[in-house]
Amino acid sequence: MHTLSRQVRFSIDPFSAERKMGYNSYASKPCVEGLGLYLALWVDLESRLNPDTGFVVNVSEIDKIVRQKAIPIFTQEISDAYIQQKTVSLSNLVSILKCCWKEIQQGFQAKKLTRLCLELNPFNTISIHTEDAGMLTYTEKFEFAAMHRLWNEKFDAAKNTELFGKCANPAGHGHNYVLEVQVQCQTPLLDTGWKEDYQKVIKEEFLDSVDHKNLNEDVPEFQSLNPTVENLSFLAWKKLAGKLKRVKLVKVTVWENDRTFCSFTMPSESD
Repeated sequence: MHTLSRQVRFSIDPFSAERKMGYNSYASKPCVEGLGLYLALWVDLESRLNPDTGFVVNVSEIDKIVRQKAIPIFTQEISDAYIQQKTVSLSNLVSILKCCWKEIQQGFQAKKLTRLCLELNPFNTISIHTEDAGMLTYTEKFEFAAMHRLWNEKFDAAKNTELFGKCANPAGHGHNYVLEVQVQCQTPLLDTGWKEDYQKVIKEEFLDSVDHKNLNEDVPEFQSLNPTVENLSFLAWKKLAGKLKRVKLVKVTVWENDRTFCSFTMPSESD
């Protein structure tokens, strides 16, 4: 069974009743001419491949259905909220996603819709995995800077250089890391102030211990452990597990750069 993921980018101008579709789907379609809201919706469809095409579905069909059926729901709800001077909360967005789920699934009767993920901005996403959406997945990114040196005292300099290359440089080197923390929570809790607690715990329990630090020298866990991106992701999980209030920690990801990242999640008992 295959799962195909497609991102549809669109913009909403709540300040104007005029709607412009535009032609650049890479930037966003519909588009806006001035200030507007940019959003991106990920659609995951599961199905066996069509033997004639090799597709789960032609991605142009996903674009078409999302723009015809889902984006008008976002546009109407967000524009109405602006006119009425109401806040569009996370729970409001989940309700919109639930409406979109029904419309999109109807457009793909032979395919199974498994996830809708809304990118609120480059650093925050919310996802639902069922039309009922009793549970929400929320992801947020955080930045920290640190330096490290990859070295194993069991090996001599030649072996360390062979294993770690430039990363074994005695002077060390730095990274602008990105930490991505994914949690699940019950949708009734969305607007109860949990997010501020979530950010505070992540800052105090993990970020403060690694940000602008020499990981080898300043972080006790790395006195005898190589500060690789793999070990950083595990350390983040270890420090955050059980500390977040009202939400369940699902996955921790550390990006070393825009080409390298490692994620850690607690394996299930069957793994």
